[in-house]
Amino acid sequence: MDVTTRVTDIVKLLARLAGAGALSVDADRFGVEDDDQARHAEDGPVKLASDLESMGATYIKLGQLLSTRHDMLPAAYTAELERLQDDVEPVDVDEIRAVIEEELGLRVRDVFEEFDDEPMAAASLAQIHRARLADGRDVVVKVQRPGVRELVRDDMAVLEKVAGLLDDNTSMGDRVGVRRLLGQFSGAMADELDYRKEMAHLERFAELVDEEELLLVPAPVRRLTTSRILTMEAVDGRKVTDVGKFGLLDIDGPGLARALFRFMLRTLLTEGLLHADPHPGNLLVTGDGRLAIIDLGMVAHVSRRVRSQLVRLLISISEGDGTQVADILAAMGHPREDFDREGFNDEVAHLVSGTLTLGSELQAGTILVDLARISGMHGLRPPAEMTLVGKALLNLDRAVAHLDPGFDPAEAIRENLVEVMASEVSLSPGALARTAIESKEFLAELPGRANRILDDLASGDLSVRIDAFDEDRVLAVGHRLASRLTMGILLAAVTIAAALMMNIDAGPTLFGYPALAVVFFIVAAVSALALVAWIFVTDRRAAKQQHGTKS
Repeated sequence: MDVTTRVTDIVKLLARLAGAGALSVDADRFGVEDDDQARHAEDGPVKLASDLESMGATYIKLGQLLSTRHDMLPAAYTAELERLQDDVEPVDVDEIRAVIEEELGLRVRDVFEEFDDEPMAAASLAQIHRARLADGRDVVVKVQRPGVRELVRDDMAVLEKVAGLLDDNTSMGDRVGVRRLLGQFSGAMADELDYRKEMAHLERFAELVDEEELLLVPAPVRRLTTSRILTMEAVDGRKVTDVGKFGLLDIDGPGLARALFRFMLRTLLTEGLLHADPHPGNLLVTGDGRLAIIDLGMVAHVSRRVRSQLVRLLISISEGDGTQVADILAAMGHPREDFDREGFNDEVAHLVSGTLTLGSELQAGTILVDLARISGMHGLRPPAEMTLVGKALLNLDRAVAHLDPGFDPAEAIRENLVEVMASEVSLSPGALARTAIESKEFLAELPGRANRILDDLASGDLSVRIDAFDEDRVLAVGHRLASRLTMGILLAAVTIAAALMMNIDAGPTLFGYPALAVVFFIVAAVSALALVAWIFVTDRRAAKQQHGTKS
């Protein structure tokens, strides 16, 4: 199919969204009649999802991404796109064997003692087969379908042309930033097509899950993994939703729910790693009563700034503080020209005010999804990370609710409040080193600068520009300057002392660091805030006095 035809097909798909009011399209320009749009308004969600499925791997993945954009699409569309299926006819096993041998440089029979020709699963990007290594370990082998990279590359070229058309002919460009959205999608697709990155995610999550006895992550086999092949330990188990009420009697459902929620919250807020697709199909209950987390192909990295805002947002939601939630969301998002701040505040406050009364029925993911939708309705574009977190927590809520119907996410957030707050105040080794170096440079240069000031003062060379000479005012200014300089030196000294004490591996700890060092940091931070407040108040008071004198 040529590029022009493909572009036209995509634009006609977008007309289905226009018919439902999801976005404004100049339909006549692309040959879409009014009666077509009316019909699209009726069957738009279902038809859009089925058409995306028929267009192949790239568009299925794009539909799955769009299902997270609750600020952009109506609920009927996001709900239908969530159900997109990625099951396709399997590739002939000879082609799969050829990919393995090309990547590893060895024959399949020389690598695996047994290799099952019948695939466990066949998706648009990859196919999965069971196998057994020479040492007796059972593994699963994820093999990328032949030619899929070239197909995705061609599809992305078409989508780039469509992005330009959308910017010129729809309201979507201003609402969501089409090129920016496509850039994020392109990066996610590139990551998903490189299985070495999924291997790294498996290894990192396996390290993090060591602290949870009830959870496990399958270990990858590094020597049998390339960018197109991923080999990992096999995990036998049942999907969470396949475990019935009687099956739950044989496992610790509430314990699994608490462990899973705690682990996902910790990896997100302290490590910045988000399993973007923790739906029940990727969570298996094993024979020994543990929960296996599989399929880490979609792992998002959340920046420290966004994580800090999410911490405050989740805490405010759990406390039912709607005003604070609205303020945090406004700071996180990108307001458009038509941003209705008053209406936004009212709807957020109304939504959040009912969270405390919901108790165990509250679902953190549902709240975040609704907040994203409210943001879009009132002209605020939420950060992409927030919509991903909302979708991930929504899937997580469904899994933990099945394991423990009485699970209370708000209470779970409050129970983990200490660890969440620790993620807020924790310093990475890099940040600590930066602070120490900057403080060292400040202290190294401070004596010289202070001496020059004092020498100029002693020799009479220090000049102060004022409108009119006022001896008392000059003395007051000098006193304030000296006081601030002294307090700044003391605060810098306390900060340096705390940084140096971080390396002391002795005595009590707080948040994983030496308690005395943390106390010094807190004292320095509080004192610095107090100093800033004092400077602000005194300067403002002095400015008012000066203004009154001039008047």
